[in-house]
Amino acid sequence: MRTKLLWGMALVVLLVVNYGIWEKERVLVRGRTVLLELAPLDPSWQMQGHYMLLRYRLSEDIRASLPSQFYGEGLAVVRLDGAGRAVFDHIHKTGEALRPDQALIRFVKGGESVFIQPDTFFFQEGQGNLYEAARWGELKVSPDGEAVLNGLRDAALVPLGPRLVQR
Repeated sequence: MRTKLLWGMALVVLLVVNYGIWEKERVLVRGRTVLLELAPLDPSWQMQGHYMLLRYRLSEDIRASLPSQFYGEGLAVVRLDGAGRAVFDHIHKTGEALRPDQALIRFVKGGESVFIQPDTFFFQEGQGNLYEAARWGELKVSPDGEAVLNGLRDAALVPLGPRLVQR
């Protein structure tokens, strides 16, 4: 009986993990490209081994627009220019329709900080120098605001290193 229960639990875990992977891959393929400007970080904290910490300038704009007592998850509405660069517009209201030049970005406020995920970018060993010029995060965003990081871009919006999806 224990063996069957163990195998059943393992199967459930595998199904949940694979469903999460499938959802992220769907966002990468079908999601809208949104470029978020990176906010400066202390360089000693930015590069950590084989990953880079990311902070988005949009987080500061969202934080400034929220009441101080707000905690938890929310959705920000961003306006997109012709290149896909996002600028904060306002906090999304339930049931609000978006214009074609707008997209949703999911955020979490905890304490005095606002976080937009993903906030780390992993790269291969020895490839960190490829990403030192990063000024924009290229995200694929679903209609409900879920975001997956597709790559980084420099100040001229030129992709840096390989990206997960090329369109």
